[in-house]
Amino acid sequence: MARAATTADAFNAVAEPRRREILDLLAGGERPVNDLVALLRLAQPLVSKHLRVLREVGLVEVREDGRQRMYRLNAGPLKPIYDWVKPYEQAWSRRFDRLDAVLEELKAEEDGENGRDK
Repeated sequence: MARAATTADAFNAVAEPRRREILDLLAGGERPVNDLVALLRLAQPLVSKHLRVLREVGLVEVREDGRQRMYRLNAGPLKPIYDWVKPYEQAWSRRFDRLDAVLEELKAEEDGENGRDK
């Protein structure tokens, strides 16, 4: 079966780790491409290639600011990913609750042992 193009939808576009890094950086606010290049420590053509893919699926918007191109996150296309992951949140929460309980038990045991040593 042929793999879907990375520009087909947000799922495919964010499958690439560097694109997720770009989205993380843009979640903090608008940035020029040179900032992204410096922060990612990647060649400018590679960053531009990733930005093009993200623009094509609507995750990134660009505006001209003099001679700079300013990029910003458009989180709307991430909603289908959020909707897909949301049902798993309940399972994760239950597991974290169980882990918290185990950690509390271990801490109580450790505190009890430390109290006996005194």
